[in-house]
Amino acid sequence: MSKPQSHAITSLPTSPDEERKARMVKYSVAMAVRMVCIMACFVTPGWWLLIPAFGAVVLPYVAVVAANTVVNSAGRAVERPGALLPVGEDRA
Repeated sequence: MSKPQSHAITSLPTSPDEERKARMVKYSVAMAVRMVCIMACFVTPGWWLLIPAFGAVVLPYVAVVAANTVVNSAGRAVERPGALLPVGEDRA
């Protein structure tokens, strides 16, 4: 019977609160850039107006997609402590 592996605290994935905070920061930055695009629409003349207008229209979609993307660290899954043993096998 093999010895159970021990895991260091540094091998754990980020906590849900930290991950949520990082996603909220990404969304807030994208929305701040959108506000700059909207303000630029009022001062940009001629055909150049299309650039900030495009940014103001597309950025909400990009912000939502970026905020809902969850980063999973591959190969660093947390295993449940005290794995189940088959019936009849002793824990030594």
